[in-house]
Amino acid sequence: MDFLLSDQLSATRARVREFVDAHIIPAEAAVFAEDREGRRDTLKALQAKARNEGLWVPHLPPSLGGLGLGPMGMCALFREMGRSPIGAKVFNCDAPDQGNMDLLLMAASPELKERYLGPLVRAEVTSAFCMTEPAPGAGADPTNLRTVAKEVPGGWEISGRKWYSTGARNASFCIVMARTSDDPKTGATMFLVDRKAPGVGDGFRLAQVRLVPARLTHCMRWLGLAERTLELCKKYVTERVSFGKELARHQLIQDFIARNVMGIHAGNLMTLHAAWMLEQGQHREAKPYSSMAKTHVARLLCQVLDDAIQMHGGLGYSDDVPFSRWYRSARAARIADGPDEVHLVTIARDWLLGRLEVLV
Repeated sequence: MDFLLSDQLSATRARVREFVDAHIIPAEAAVFAEDREGRRDTLKALQAKARNEGLWVPHLPPSLGGLGLGPMGMCALFREMGRSPIGAKVFNCDAPDQGNMDLLLMAASPELKERYLGPLVRAEVTSAFCMTEPAPGAGADPTNLRTVAKEVPGGWEISGRKWYSTGARNASFCIVMARTSDDPKTGATMFLVDRKAPGVGDGFRLAQVRLVPARLTHCMRWLGLAERTLELCKKYVTERVSFGKELARHQLIQDFIARNVMGIHAGNLMTLHAAWMLEQGQHREAKPYSSMAKTHVARLLCQVLDDAIQMHGGLGYSDDVPFSRWYRSARAARIADGPDEVHLVTIARDWLLGRLEVLV
């Protein structure tokens, strides 16, 4: 692997970081306040500015207005966007829309791309991905899928219940996974549902194609937020005096800092390695490595935020700093896109079967 970024990508990464610092972070409070009121004025203004500066949907090909980044390029930019909880949304590459765009680009017919992908790319609509169901339905194990689709005159009839479908509240269309046969491997289909017209795909296979890159994009954003959290801690511990010296000079605080620095660096390397494998076309081989990255980074973000709260004392738990709010969302990272336990099983199984090299 070559860890050096091209001059062009380095410059673009710097532009994204500057945009986040100058425009997005100062507007976070306004965006959250407006969202509670059902408004998106500030967000739309930020999105228009990102589009005007050529930073819109960077993961998509230039033909759709993006920058044509591969997984490695996405790593570089998404980490910077992830420094703000609303960063990816401003550049129109937040979950689930980013993953759904990639899926539609890969699998949808020209007609469906025009009908669904185009408006999604332009941020005229939002989307949702509907796979998870209440027990005993699909969750960590998609083969438990209970939603069924039956062909009827003029189309398909889908019957089932979904929950925890990210983005469903405001989505104009959903990608819904439903069972169309009892075959454990090919018995699922993905439907594009806008209350009327479905689109058909090979559900289990497409879910795996979508999930591996999606896990990595989550990791990229989480790493960015972890890095911002640690930077906020740096400012506090170098200024706050306790027991006769700055907190940063106390060994226990240094232990917090060192642990988090090492964890972020390790997560960054895991994510880059899995992304590099995808760029080499090693999609199946990348799966256990993406599981390692996702599990490590999800746990890491929770640990960094927990340590940040501890280092700030009572202030850390207050609303004067964002750590407790961020932690609530971060804790869901250990469940979303597969809980820790499922990924750990994948890692252990593939290592025992000789499909996973630890020293690469």
